Amino acid sequence: MSKHLIVYTTKYGTTEKAAGIIKDNLPGAITCNLKKEKCPELENFDWIIIGGSIYAGRIQKELKKFCRQNLSRLLPKNLGLFICCMYDGEKAEKQFLEAFPEELRRAARVRAIFGGELSLDKINFLEKFVIKKFIGVKESVSRFQPQAIAEFARKLGE
Repeated sequence: MSKHLIVYTTKYGTTEKAAGIIKDNLPGAITCNLKKEKCPELENFDWIIIGGSIYAGRIQKELKKFCRQNLSRLLPKNLGLFICCMYDGEKAEKQFLEAFPEELRRAARVRAIFGGELSLDKINFLEKFVIKKFIGVKESVSRFQPQAIAEFARKLGE
């Protein structure tokens, strides 16, 4: 059986939820939240799955740094890449393209965009103000796609 490592960053928990669904669908998979823990040795895994959420139009800096610092070690691996974001279509694809280095995107065997969540009760006053005033969102929104995540995990297990 392949060994899977799911490396991710999350701001408000949506990407952590996605990583958990992937893990639940891949027996023996291990998760690593780069904001909270040191990543295990990449050499010990057949598959590396990398994901993050888009916040203020960008992927978290910890994930970008991880990709940049480990590029040469990641390229020979079986790779899966994903993002969680509130957009779909061209805007979501643009965010995906900006989230990962081109070399990783080309090398990835599985890629996905899972939708996102905006939970107003999890954000601070300033973020709430900006979202309500400039984006026009007045209540929490979820575009999270658990079925797409399970399908992504199925492809990783093939």
